[in-house]
Amino acid sequence: MNEVVQTLGIKTPIIQGGMGNISHAALTASVSEAGGLGTIGAGTMSVNKIEEIIREIRVLTDKPFAINVPLTVHPEVKQLFSLILKEKVPVVSLSAGNPAPYIQPLKEEGIKVICVVANPKQAKKAEAHGADIVVAEGYEAAGINSVEERTTFTLIPAVASAVNIPVIAAGGVGDGRGLLAAFALGAQGVQLGTRLVATKDAKLHDNYKQALLEQTETVITGRPFHKVRRLLKTDYAEELLANQERMKPEEFDEKTNEDRHIKGAVEGKLKEGHLNAGQVTSIINDLPTVEELFRRMEKEAQEIYKNMHINF
Repeated sequence: MNEVVQTLGIKTPIIQGGMGNISHAALTASVSEAGGLGTIGAGTMSVNKIEEIIREIRVLTDKPFAINVPLTVHPEVKQLFSLILKEKVPVVSLSAGNPAPYIQPLKEEGIKVICVVANPKQAKKAEAHGADIVVAEGYEAAGINSVEERTTFTLIPAVASAVNIPVIAAGGVGDGRGLLAAFALGAQGVQLGTRLVATKDAKLHDNYKQALLEQTETVITGRPFHKVRRLLKTDYAEELLANQERMKPEEFDEKTNEDRHIKGAVEGKLKEGHLNAGQVTSIINDLPTVEELFRRMEKEAQEIYKNMHINF
């Protein structure tokens, strides 16, 4: 059996990426109900808000789900971990910081631990401290990325060769071709973010979804501040990119903070906020349900694999 499926208690090796403050129960539950692992992105949300989302998810599904904790971003990490333990959240994903102090306390409570990594060194460190799975995220992915800017196509084989625990590929995956390619590179599952925004189940603004259907380009902002972030190429993002060299760090932070993210993604105010988007937007052309998307990806991957005729 696939190790990701077995470890996480799910049916299909597809997990939802953390989406920060635009995370919501409906999409998380839809991913879990479709056989994957739905994920709440803690972002900078209050612990009380996260508790509300957890309880809403449990009304919508009895399937496993996860919380992604960005360790150096969330303002109440200690309180958040207390909530996770109290609510017995099945899976925790750790990112944006050193996961070492948190892995064993979570595992002692029977919680599965996923660590998001950007290179083989980080993956080996996560494995050494007891992580069950690592997500290796290439810089094709949406939102905040590693300053190393390693592509998924080169990152996955390097990480898969470095560790013995299962690897999940993130960044640039949005259909059955990407799912099959990830397995060929050494992964045992994939993480989706942008592709899940473009679904009927995502309770995000129609302007965001329509922009993903119409715009195939993304831009990288934040390099002058060593804060690499991939955004959909909107007027807001282009203005940010054009002016960032002249900005002070605090001004750039204000222009790309979670309030601006919510203005764009949730409120649909595309001139006042940004839209996180990975390069996978170039292959998004419809808005299926999560269930339809997953079944289509599985079928497409199986058919391509069956019809491969490779002679070496």
